[in-house]
Amino acid sequence: MRNLAIILSAVCVQLWNAQNVYLTRVEKTNDNPDKFLYKKEAALAEAIYLGEIDVQGFSKDDAAIFSLVYKKAKEIGANTFALKPFENVDGALQPFNPANYKIALYYVPKEKLTVKEGMIYIFASSEKDQKIRVNEKDYILHPRSFITIKIVPGQVYTVSTKKLLGSTIKVQPKDNHENMYFQISSLKVKADNSGVGGLNLKSGDVIGLEKSYAEFLTMIYKDDTP
Repeated sequence: MRNLAIILSAVCVQLWNAQNVYLTRVEKTNDNPDKFLYKKEAALAEAIYLGEIDVQGFSKDDAAIFSLVYKKAKEIGANTFALKPFENVDGALQPFNPANYKIALYYVPKEKLTVKEGMIYIFASSEKDQKIRVNEKDYILHPRSFITIKIVPGQVYTVSTKKLLGSTIKVQPKDNHENMYFQISSLKVKADNSGVGGLNLKSGDVIGLEKSYAEFLTMIYKDDTP
């Protein structure tokens, strides 16, 4: 009986953390070689709507979920995405629910995808509050949240995890035409050097994120920028 209880408990944990990704609508397909999948700007007129993805169930493994979303998006040739919020009966938008959401997929010509103002994005892990310091300012990152810091070209940015034997990185952006993305991890994370939807530039518990995956996190994490 004890072994049966352990097995049932394990199954329940797996079901609780299960998340399914479905390509539920295909309006049209597009043949393009783009490897990236970026977040679409709200008012981008050149965006061509291709279809929708449904994500059902909650999972802590955001990288694995993004990998599934990426594969579904590339099946129809999408290179951009946007959250499609659910509406209440009165037309008001419902708050984001990480256990049930829709993603609209688009194709946008590459030359129309520009960065208006370069920012440093710093993401928390999904586990617990974390204290960090950027230059001389302290921040607390809450689970599944991120902050942004405006890039000043030529300025050095020092990001520290403020822990005994913690990590510190320094970056000096040459211009503000690109964003930079980092995650503060409390876990041992293996770097993915594939360049698509993975983690790279690992330095202890400060990890540089690939842009496509980072922009996905900006959709499912809360912006806690002070």
